[in-house]
Amino acid sequence: MAAVLSPPASTKMPALIPLGASVPALTAHAISVSLPTWEDNIGYEEGDQRVVGKMETGYPRFFIHRSIQKLAKLCLAKFGKPDELCILLPSPKVAGEGRDFLSSQNPPIQSRIVEFVICPSSISIIDTSNKQALGGVDCIELQILLFDKSNWSFGKAFWQHSGDGICSRLAERGLAFLGELPAGSENNNNNKQQSPIQTPTLERPPSKAPSTRNRHYSRRADSIPSTPITPSTPSTSKLINDDAPVEPVKEEALTSDLTTYLEERYGRNLPLFNAPLAKQALKRRIAGGLLPSDEGYGTVDDVARGAGSGSGKKAVTEEEVYLYPCGMSAIWHAFDIARTARRRKGEKEGKSVCYGFPYTDTLKILQKWGPGCHFLGAGGTEDIPALERLLEDSKNNDIPILSLFCEFPSNPLLRSPDLVKIRQLADKYGFVIVVDETIGNFINVEVVEFADIVVSSLTKIFSGDANVMGGSLILNPNSPIFEDLKAAQTEIYEDNYYPEDAVYMERNSRDYRGRIKRVNDNAYDVTDYLFKRSLSDTSSPSEGKVIKRVYYPRFQTPETYAQAQRLPPTGKGGFGGLFSITFTSESASKAFYNTIGCAKGPSLGTSFTLASPYTILAHYLELDWAASHGVERGLVRISVGQEDEQILKNWFETAVKAAEDAGRNENGQ
Repeated sequence: MAAVLSPPASTKMPALIPLGASVPALTAHAISVSLPTWEDNIGYEEGDQRVVGKMETGYPRFFIHRSIQKLAKLCLAKFGKPDELCILLPSPKVAGEGRDFLSSQNPPIQSRIVEFVICPSSISIIDTSNKQALGGVDCIELQILLFDKSNWSFGKAFWQHSGDGICSRLAERGLAFLGELPAGSENNNNNKQQSPIQTPTLERPPSKAPSTRNRHYSRRADSIPSTPITPSTPSTSKLINDDAPVEPVKEEALTSDLTTYLEERYGRNLPLFNAPLAKQALKRRIAGGLLPSDEGYGTVDDVARGAGSGSGKKAVTEEEVYLYPCGMSAIWHAFDIARTARRRKGEKEGKSVCYGFPYTDTLKILQKWGPGCHFLGAGGTEDIPALERLLEDSKNNDIPILSLFCEFPSNPLLRSPDLVKIRQLADKYGFVIVVDETIGNFINVEVVEFADIVVSSLTKIFSGDANVMGGSLILNPNSPIFEDLKAAQTEIYEDNYYPEDAVYMERNSRDYRGRIKRVNDNAYDVTDYLFKRSLSDTSSPSEGKVIKRVYYPRFQTPETYAQAQRLPPTGKGGFGGLFSITFTSESASKAFYNTIGCAKGPSLGTSFTLASPYTILAHYLELDWAASHGVERGLVRISVGQEDEQILKNWFETAVKAAEDAGRNENGQ
């Protein structure tokens, strides 16, 4: 598949982002936070005021955005009791699920739900007369789940695991309707009572490409700073290219091909009242199709998902794609679909299987909802016999396994499960296969032909800009249980993806194919260098080396990765942009992390390189357990971005030297 490449990114080194500041810098809805040193990450996990006191933001499911906190405080003042706290949820259904989660604890936790309808008031700081500027939103309906403050950890667990809490942009809209500024704006002397939704439209610099039919779609890579600086939200008062009145797109104009696209008329961001069109564009993109707005449109072939050439299988269409507020929400609801489908058939639910060491919340969901799960931590071919025994025992006990969840490849060890064998077992035993393709991404791999449900975090490389959350779920139309899953999804699905987030996600994702190629190239070169400096490379002397192992699909389970790898690959190898490394000592890990010049914080798949001491940040309270599954305390995870190769070379050479110096000092050399 041919790919459209932009010129390389600027070679200018980025300034260090201060502790606690948003990543990207100066971004009101950033999904990461700067934790520049190893000690900062430990301080964050231990609640050290030196660190947490400086936290402007954080990963949204773990650190509740300050605007959401502010809105929750106002809700508590209006509806709460002195001993209560609350979480804010987007619909009665989600609130009911939160209440059920609390009541399922031992002992049961009492809670209550209050519906709060917020409409623009006479004291609003926005222009309530301009409904087009508000994206057609007249009122916001919040569900407030209140419970005793002693049970905050359980309320927060539902927020974190389900991913279904309200988003920060919705909170800002609610604050605006109440006549309040977003959190943090009060201290900005330059903010003169402006609406939080009336900020500059363009988060990325406009394209320098010559004027063409698709002039608004293109984005040059050299317009991407290494750590982008972006304002908070799209302008809803001036989202169009001229002063002509704007009419919403009518339903009949939303054709499946989206041949009439609004980008040239409205600028880079669609107007909020056309969020349904943005959502349809997202579904088409996730299903594998190109749009007139996409970089490479007309020169790059569509990626037909689920329908290989001559296979006779149905291709995935936007009708099988569903959007969610974030990737974890998609995972939570995939589990709910499997449970609902089994319930609809009047059968016993059965436990699920978590196959391979997963991102932490996936395992927590399978453990905390339903009858529990079996955990097979290696997740490689070596675990297939254990999986077969589980399936046979469950069948004999008349409580068959419900579902199997796996990642392709896994985070953070980049191991790939044997999807061919798992598919054979699913066909025999009737369980639901759910594959998280976030790390692989469907430009590099095709997992839908093996799975019944495919989930992904759009927050990552699909967006790239680290300023908006999103998740997707695909029902495989060729699955032997498709009709059962479709019926269950029809019964339970509701669209809680906030329109303004959808508008941002649609804009961000137009050039994701080109970004993936550049990221593939960069990650291949970086990991090649690191492998040669590791103890795993026996072709060179081991003396002075402190890198133990490089975890990357090229080096980890390459045979099973090849089962779903798209060929020819996009860029070098087609192995994605994520890898992890371990060191011979924690002092070497610290030195490497503290020295590397890239942005540092949670998340991955960003257009800029992002490092994290993953195990410290994700498993600090269960380090021994993580280590027992091969996830060492000193592991550093790197998400490679689009920087110029010389920048990356300088960063990694300098960091490796610091790690090797630390190793020599530790050995008294």
